[in-house]
Order: sequence, then structure tokens, then C-alpha cells
Amino acid sequence: MIQNHEIDYRIYGEELQFVEIELDPNETVIGEPGGFMMMDNDIQMQTIFGDGSQQQQQGGLLGKLLSAGKRLLVGENLFMTAFTHTGQGKKHVSFAAPYTGKIIPLDLSKLGGKIIAQKDAFLCAAKGVSIGIEFQRRLGTGIFGGEGFIMEKLEGDGMAFVHAGGYVIERELQPGEILKIDTGCVVAYTAGVDFDIEFIRGIKNWMFGGEGLFFAILRGPGKVWIQSLPISRLAGRLQQYAAVGGRKEEGSILGGLGNLLDGRE
Repeated sequence: MIQNHEIDYRIYGEELQFVEIELDPNETVIGEPGGFMMMDNDIQMQTIFGDGSQQQQQGGLLGKLLSAGKRLLVGENLFMTAFTHTGQGKKHVSFAAPYTGKIIPLDLSKLGGKIIAQKDAFLCAAKGVSIGIEFQRRLGTGIFGGEGFIMEKLEGDGMAFVHAGGYVIERELQPGEILKIDTGCVVAYTAGVDFDIEFIRGIKNWMFGGEGLFFAILRGPGKVWIQSLPISRLAGRLQQYAAVGGRKEEGSILGGLGNLLDGRE
């Protein structure tokens, strides 16, 4: 059984959130590079190879290299950052969400010891939580699953925190219950949930529907966390907007008339 550091936390904000982790002496929290916001004195920051979990340590050098290789393969960092309280009393370190949305606290000890999440959703976790790569088993899911193909698995019995875009809802699926969802809207799910891909039927649906060619199919039992605004969708809209050079009403005397005159309305 992996023993994780026990950490307390508090989440601040509404749409642009950050999580403040409270550490006792010798407690450690780990995070992906780029998520750090601020910390008290007496907290030591150290870059580590991998996630520092017991699972990784027991694998030896070869295990570490294989784990790192998987992370490199999917564009993740080889290294993570550990923040350890080296002084007395209680100290705090904070991690900020990278874009508008919600931070989701996950107590792995109450969620079966394993969560599967989008690979860019992880923010931070108690030291001891293993952060690995989860490849989808089915060939069809792997080829057509889009953002849902390569996921990140969080294993252990401690706290982990993931970030999602827009509004976040939690659904409890009963045994055999099915939820069809856009692949990018899946944030995370417990290990008992079955993940698959279904082709959207009807030529008009996939030619003119604007929703892509596939649904993600989630089958219970288990918990699912869903986001209303995947970062890929937001980036796509911004890219479309930039391609047409913006809209005339921003700072324009003509306002909406300017868009009509140049064909943008």
C-alpha cells in the first residue's frame, strides 16, 4: 500500500482559481512545472526526476527511464517539482489554474485508489501519489479518441488536484448506465468506468453538425467529472477569430455597421 503525505488545502476564487496547500514539517507536495504560484519561507523547492512515488522508486533505474519515456512520448515533462516544508509549524504553498475554470480536489483514498484524467489536467498532488500514463486498450479508441486517447492515471491514497475549463459537474454513473459526451469534455473518471468511442451516425450529422465524428461513451459504475469548456475548443475559437482579423465593433466608431460593410456579419 502506497502511503501518501497527508495534506490540507483550501481553494480560492471562482473562475480563476488557485489552491493553497498547508504543509506540516517534512510534508511534501508535487506539481507539474509551471503551476507554482507562491510559497512561505521554509519551504524548499526541488526539481525531481519523475513523481517521487514509491512505485517509481521500487522500479529501479529501468523503471524510472520507462516511466519518463512514456511521459516524454505524450509531450509531458520528464521532471516534476517537489515542495517540502523544512521548518517548524504550518506553512503554505499555492498552485494556480492555467486558465478559467475549476480546480477539482480528488481524495484517492475515497475513490478506489485510482483516477484517470486528461493528460493536461493534473495540477498538483501529495507526495506518494503516482502519476503515470494510461493508454486506451481498444484500437478504435486509440485511433479516433482524440483528447481521450492518452490519459494520465493518478494512483495512491492521498489528495490530488486537477484543473478543468469552464463549469465542472460530477456525475455518478450506475452499473450499466451510459453517458455520451464530447471527447474533450471528459476531465476524469474512476477506474470502474468503461471508456469507448462511438461513430456519429448519419452523413448529415457529421458533415454539417459541427460536433466532430465521434462521441466518447462512458459506461458505469463510477464517477465522472465533466468540463463545459475544453481548452482545445477555446483555442480553436480564438484561432478562428484571429484568422478573420477580429471584429470592427471593438474600438470602432462604426460598430456593427463596420462588420456589415466588410462582409463579417
